[in-house]
Amino acid sequence: MITRFEELDWQATPIGDLTLRRRTEPAVGQEIYEVKLGDEYLMSSLFTVAEEELANLGLAAVAGDGLSVLVGGLGLGYTAVAALHDTRVTSLTVIDRLGAVIGWHERKLLPASAELVDDARTRLVEDDFFAVMRSAPAEGQGGYAAILLDVDHSPRHQLDPTHADLYDAAGLRALDRHLATDGVFALWSDDPPDEEFMVELNAVFDDAVAHIVDFENAVTGGTSSNTVYVARSRGTGAGSIDAAPPRTEEDA
Repeated sequence: MITRFEELDWQATPIGDLTLRRRTEPAVGQEIYEVKLGDEYLMSSLFTVAEEELANLGLAAVAGDGLSVLVGGLGLGYTAVAALHDTRVTSLTVIDRLGAVIGWHERKLLPASAELVDDARTRLVEDDFFAVMRSAPAEGQGGYAAILLDVDHSPRHQLDPTHADLYDAAGLRALDRHLATDGVFALWSDDPPDEEFMVELNAVFDDAVAHIVDFENAVTGGTSSNTVYVARSRGTGAGSIDAAPPRTEEDA
């Protein structure tokens, strides 16, 4: 028998009260998992297509084998698990600021947890992804084939205002130092493609595309969309002065 509503965990964090709950969703008649920060819904296992496509689209743009991948934001784990499904991935580091979220997976409270934590390629790290990106890579670290980021709602709508500096050209150049030559940066966003952000992205990276990811919304009975940005490192970490015009998936 499916429990109608169950709070699996509640913890106070530096950015607000974090709640993990499990409930039955009448629209689909199945059990789903939700995360709330204060009164704000952060994520739901009812909608995972775009989170998985973040990994799929990001890694599809990467050539070669023996890939080292960094995921910013653990969440329910669907991006990380999708990355592990790519057999070219030999190491996966996931950084999350909230130890509570890492603990959920280590305790295997979520549907994706066992597949994630039982895979020897996985390393879960409690740290501030944005602070890590601001710092130069430590010796023997960095050189990621792909960095996949899903923390904020969008480049314009951050969970924490201290994240904002990552989304301009200077912040993106700092992130680029952590990528291997021809490495790929991919970013999930809840908003439609943002032309101003594309200008910043094109100032630093090559081949920048905003993929529109559509998925069925069982709650509304319609179709919802997220955006996945994918861009390739120029291999210098220094970016470019001139920005190419923004484009979306339809232009690619």
